Amino acid sequence: MRIEAEGLTWAVAGRIIVRDVGLRVESGETVGLIGPNGSGKSSLLRCLAGLRTPAAGVVRYDGQDIRGWSARRIATSVAFVQQAAEADNDLRVADVVSLGRTPHRGPWRGLGRTDRLIVEAALERLGLTGLRSGRWRTLSGGERQRTHIARALAQQPRCILLDEPTNHLDVRHQLELMDLLAGTDQTVLVALHDLSLAARYCDRLVLVHHGRLIAGGTPQEVLTTERLRDVFGVDAHLDHDALGNTSITYRGVAAREGGPVRQR
Repeated sequence: MRIEAEGLTWAVAGRIIVRDVGLRVESGETVGLIGPNGSGKSSLLRCLAGLRTPAAGVVRYDGQDIRGWSARRIATSVAFVQQAAEADNDLRVADVVSLGRTPHRGPWRGLGRTDRLIVEAALERLGLTGLRSGRWRTLSGGERQRTHIARALAQQPRCILLDEPTNHLDVRHQLELMDLLAGTDQTVLVALHDLSLAARYCDRLVLVHHGRLIAGGTPQEVLTTERLRDVFGVDAHLDHDALGNTSITYRGVAAREGGPVRQR
């Protein structure tokens, strides 16, 4: 599924958080959304997921304006994985993942055989089969995050939007998750703080700063020493191998107003 934004603006209490953003994520792409804290990534994702009503602009799924769509209709197309994984009750892991089937079931209808198979497959893909009966309060932060990602997979959307999904995950589970996202045929837009992960796994990157989209393209096109200094405030060295992979070495905090670079 193709997802587009045109002239997207969102504000709260008179403060503009997302400002005139236009972007396009093609069907089957894995696109990384990057930018410093407070740049508007989370708010942009929520607007694209239909969870916030923009002050201006339009969001389209496969060319269709989603204004007026019901929450259920949107949920059959797009799954959103938020940054902080919470659950209202002390549910079992399998119960949380089963909630992903809600948009596909009629009122008062329980899980059918197909629903259960989809839930079990999602648990397996996130390495949660052994935890399927575990209670929410007993889970680590990483296990909770993986449970909510499994819930999104059980939703069987055509597009997945994820807000910092690698938070709380150890290195192994970060790599496994990014392998999963990069390998799926679903459209993926994922906000990431880890620029090395973004460069390694994403087809394209979109850089936002102060609510504006300031760059988009391949990781090599977007990640430059100048942007890392000017946008992220760090001094870094970038290497590109023959396969087009980018590696980043951070040297320290970038100098301000002509001062020396702070080395660690």
